[in-house]
Amino acid sequence: MQKLIITAALTGAEVTRAQQPALPITPEEIAVAAEECVKAGAAMVHLHARHADGSPTQDKETYRQIIAAIRRRCDVIVQVSTGGAVGMTPQERLAPVTLAPEMATLSMGSVNFGDDVFMNHPADMEVFARAMQEMGVKPELEIFDSGMLSTASRWLKKGLLKSPLHVDFVLGLAGGMAGTPQALLYLTQQLPAGSSWSVAGIGPAQLPLGTLAILLGGHVRVGFEDNIYYRKGELASSNAQLVARMARISQELGREVATPSEARALLGLKPL
Repeated sequence: MQKLIITAALTGAEVTRAQQPALPITPEEIAVAAEECVKAGAAMVHLHARHADGSPTQDKETYRQIIAAIRRRCDVIVQVSTGGAVGMTPQERLAPVTLAPEMATLSMGSVNFGDDVFMNHPADMEVFARAMQEMGVKPELEIFDSGMLSTASRWLKKGLLKSPLHVDFVLGLAGGMAGTPQALLYLTQQLPAGSSWSVAGIGPAQLPLGTLAILLGGHVRVGFEDNIYYRKGELASSNAQLVARMARISQELGREVATPSEARALLGLKPL
């Protein structure tokens, strides 16, 4: 079985300091959190940017500052979000891809997002996919429901995506597919041949789905974007605490955790 790639989704676009006092917001805070997560076992960080007041932004220069601050501290794989926040324009969301990061997320369809709608028009997503190809950025396909895998397969045949795919199953979101073992097992059976995958369980789904992914040979995403608790009623002290738990479980189950350089090799990325 391949070594486990742990991704730390450090900040997200919705969580506030009022909800999670340890939430990193500034570029330096995000860089410190990234370094802590690497030391705990993470090989990749999934980035969202914030303004100084904590509100979400896709500003290219803010991302540039975050990436530079991270690079001064560690060699982690940097993956930027093109999801941004609900209501942002496609042009806003695409901005950090022009920095040519190693990876970027590519949502494969629209989904109800709590009381909002996370819109991903096919024409806009095609622009995103072509931009990533032009910039040499590897996409991570965000899958919120099973129909989005069908879209990924069609795009693979059309040449909008290149094999092998890397997908992230985002499960347990209000409006998306359930955060259950049954849902994860079903999705893994629909993957195009040769694809690698990770799972981001939302809230209480993070720990059980992450553990199942370890056993199934997939990879894991944890962090404050998806879950702010260590256990029911107890806030996590840091993103690194959530990473360390997943690394510990994987090691107990006999599966080694990948370093950033090992994860690059597994994902077909260039050495840093």
